[in-house]
Amino acid sequence: MKLKIIYLIKKSSYFICFCVLLFLIVSCALMPKEIVPSRQAKIAVVLGAGASKGFAHIGVLKILESHNVPIHMVVGTSVGSFVGSFYAYGYNPYEVQTIAFALQKDDVADYIIPDNGFIKGEKLENFVNAKLKYTPMEKFKIPFYAVATNIQSGEEMIFGRGNAGKAVRASCSIPGIFNPVIIGDKYYVDGGVVNPLPADVARRFGADIVIAVDISSSVGTTVPKGTVETIMQAIDIMYNKMAAVQMKHADVVIKPKVGHIGSSDFAKRHEAIMEGEKAAVEAMPAINQIIGKLRQEGRLP
Repeated sequence: MKLKIIYLIKKSSYFICFCVLLFLIVSCALMPKEIVPSRQAKIAVVLGAGASKGFAHIGVLKILESHNVPIHMVVGTSVGSFVGSFYAYGYNPYEVQTIAFALQKDDVADYIIPDNGFIKGEKLENFVNAKLKYTPMEKFKIPFYAVATNIQSGEEMIFGRGNAGKAVRASCSIPGIFNPVIIGDKYYVDGGVVNPLPADVARRFGADIVIAVDISSSVGTTVPKGTVETIMQAIDIMYNKMAAVQMKHADVVIKPKVGHIGSSDFAKRHEAIMEGEKAAVEAMPAINQIIGKLRQEGRLP
């Protein structure tokens, strides 16, 4: 009898424990779940290499801003770093356009007796720093990265802090045209040598959506005249082939039709800006679709 009572007590205890456990499981299932806010999306604009064709970048930025496309990061190579630095610093696209229209070759080109280049590059560095009020890159309104190439090792170098003018100068130093730039104990040239459309760089720095502007997709068909034009057209061809590899890292690729504009043709800057605007308008449905989806997910305000 005593053993039977003990058995019944044990059996009751197991039953009670089971009921308590079941109650806890059901209670947890019915409790309102804590809503974890989605991480805010980062949209990057990547501005590619292409010398004077790069005025098209301004037209693209004008359209993106007029459509209220949020931009959280700017990455640029060569002329893309030049235009991108002004925008990331805090100039609006129309102010960048004003700077571009006033720009003369003598403002940025300090010609020298050819010695590893025709242009020294100090004028370009000083011009950028003066316009940006000598603000270091880490204090720009929008995070900004300029891509250059270590000419000694062939490695890509990404500048995101420090002297903006020197970083842009390094990124724009086309081999054979500009002297290499010495930073520390290393020599740097145009970022387009290794990465003319650095969409992958934007990804590495946390971009969720990448809008890339490729100005190298239409290479000019005219016969170059003189050494400089020959170098520039050869570089354009190289940019065109290499940029195609980077497009897989972009969500949207904007391709202004600037093949008719020579790489050293400052006179057609207005045409380049207009081509940038046209190409960006054509890309807006795809961009708006992405932005709409992100807003539905609560990842954009």
